[in-house]
Amino acid sequence: MNLEQLPLLQQLMVVLAAVVLFTSFVLLEQARIVAAIHVFAWQGVLVALVTAIVAISGHYLHLVFSAALTLGLKAILIPWMLHRLVRRLELDRQSEPLRRPALVIMAALALVIFSYWLVLPMVEKELLFTRNIVAVSLAVVLIGLLMMVIRTQAVIQVLGFMSMENGLFLAAVSATGGMPLVVELGVAFDVLVAMVLFGVFFFQIRQSIDSLDVDRMNRLTERTDDQT
Repeated sequence: MNLEQLPLLQQLMVVLAAVVLFTSFVLLEQARIVAAIHVFAWQGVLVALVTAIVAISGHYLHLVFSAALTLGLKAILIPWMLHRLVRRLELDRQSEPLRRPALVIMAALALVIFSYWLVLPMVEKELLFTRNIVAVSLAVVLIGLLMMVIRTQAVIQVLGFMSMENGLFLAAVSATGGMPLVVELGVAFDVLVAMVLFGVFFFQIRQSIDSLDVDRMNRLTERTDDQT
């Protein structure tokens, strides 16, 4: 089965999932923190659109609420909280250029290829649509993990963590028709609580060492260990 033979709504979902993957690449290479928050907000909008399409195509009424919750939480509330946090920490004009961008993008492309290779056995079961969605979702998760590893700014690392959650949610919604509503509400509450805790930790760290650079925190830890 080719992509052209899929129903129109499923083709639209595959296209939107590909755009979600593209936003992961943009988020990975984005230097300015404020711009990265904007990209994350657009990724949340796309995930909400995919959820709404799954709700329409599969007649899953509970996913309509999930789409609205995703839009409000990941496209509006969390980006607004991050904007406010960045302004209060005076990081709105700060940027972190990507080190060795060509090598990082090649690593991200390798993760996408690895994701498709990992789900390749699904072709034998004629699950072309599920294969593409799961592969894209896994690639979004891995690129978010790569973002957490290579970036040194703590706020951008949090965006990488949130992007990983978007990938997991995309896979759960698209491939399985969504989780039970109670589970989705619990996950949304956990994400919101994690965001609040991140904000508290950022303020404490900023007051202690006047920076949210992870490399600087590691150097301070090494110096403290040497002194002891």
